[in-house]
Parts: sequence; structure tokens; C-alpha cells
Amino acid sequence: MKSIGYRTFLVGIAISAAATLFGNAVTPAHAQGTTASMFGQGPAGGLVTAKSTTGAQRHATIGDNGRYRINPVPVGTYTVTLEKDGKVLDTRKNIPLTVGKGAEIDFACENDKCAADS
Repeated sequence: MKSIGYRTFLVGIAISAAATLFGNAVTPAHAQGTTASMFGQGPAGGLVTAKSTTGAQRHATIGDNGRYRINPVPVGTYTVTLEKDGKVLDTRKNIPLTVGKGAEIDFACENDKCAADS
């Protein structure tokens, strides 16, 4: 009986050792992120809408400093629209976003002044 228990013990140790050695050799791959960011400047109070060719949409309001950021944004190709006071002021088409990178999309401001008057 002692030899059967000892053999079982040794087999258990061998299996544990193999699992430890080979388990560490085959580590799971971590997927890279699948998002990017979009940022830029435009007239304070404007609404920036990014719409992908797949239908994903993200929005941001341009701050008093004349800057906006949309993050995270799924990778893809986008049409970016600037609206203010209910009117479309500008549209940019075919803006590509790739993993981990940002795209700067600036919109013209009246008299080159994007920040709100303080």
C-alpha cells in the first residue's frame, strides 16, 4: 500500500511541475487596445460629433478654452462635424483613427480666436 501512495504522490508532483513549467511558457496574449482619441480646437461652445462608417458616434462640447477631446473612440474611419447654435459650420470626412493614436481635427474660429471672452 505504501508504494501505491508514494507513486500517486510522485505522479501528482510531476503533473504539478509540468503544469507550472509549461503553463508559464504559454502565457495568454494581451490584446492591444481598440480605441484611439480625437482632439482639437474650435469655437467655444461648439458641438463636435464624430460618426464612424460603422455607425458609432461620439460627441464633445468645445470648452471655453477653445479645445475639445473625444476619448475613447473606436478605431475606424470617421466623419467629424462641427455645429454651433444648431447650424452645421464645418464637416471633415474620411478621418482615419488607428489603435492607440490620436487625430487632431481643428476647426476655424472667427478672427482666429477660439477661446470664449472672459
